[in-house]
Amino acid sequence: MKEYRGIRIGDGATVTVNSQPLNPRHDLRNHSPNGFEWGYSGSGPAQLALAILADHLGDDERAQAVYQDFKFAVVAGLSGDEWMMNSQQIDEALKRISTPGVTSSIRLRRAPRF
Repeated sequence: MKEYRGIRIGDGATVTVNSQPLNPRHDLRNHSPNGFEWGYSGSGPAQLALAILADHLGDDERAQAVYQDFKFAVVAGLSGDEWMMNSQQIDEALKRISTPGVTSSIRLRRAPRF
């Protein structure tokens, strides 16, 4: 199971998958050349949603079809300077997104402070 983790330090945000930098996938769409963000529904969160789903799904076409919904349902709701989510939580969110009338929020673990 993969674990995705975001941490904001100073003016920048870093996102890893299994402790390795997450590929922003600018080759699919370049929403945010300045990097990832979360907690709202702008360009940085769009890039993050696309990158997470492209990595998680291993299917660029499907990732591009659902990342905006994932951005609004999950990434825009991430709060604070640190978060973690795993493959199971992403799958649960994707099921909720694809089910009409069902809330797509998921529970995410807060990252421990260092």
